Amino acid sequence: MKPWLLLLLVPLPAFALSPAAEEFMRLAKALEPVHCEKRKLRREIALAQAQGQDARALKDKFAALDRDPKTAKLEKRLAQLEPRVSKSADPQDLAAISSQHREAFYRCE
Repeated sequence: MKPWLLLLLVPLPAFALSPAAEEFMRLAKALEPVHCEKRKLRREIALAQAQGQDARALKDKFAALDRDPKTAKLEKRLAQLEPRVSKSADPQDLAAISSQHREAFYRCE
């Protein structure tokens, strides 16, 4: 079998996604660095609180991420799309989004 024929056998879920799922994944990708930073800050805040340290500076950094207008706008749109995507009739939508979330989680570590 020719190697280029193997490429035709590889499933390409991105082509089968609904427009809402595509937009959701695009926004999630754009917000990935912010979500990664928030996850890191949540861990640091919990650790500081468990050790009885002052976590005010960490909480301020976290709040600053939420106040960023660009981030807030993207997160608002993501929240609007979430109900539509979660009720999608296309089973590939949720599978692709779940895969993207897992990959983003491991990239963050």
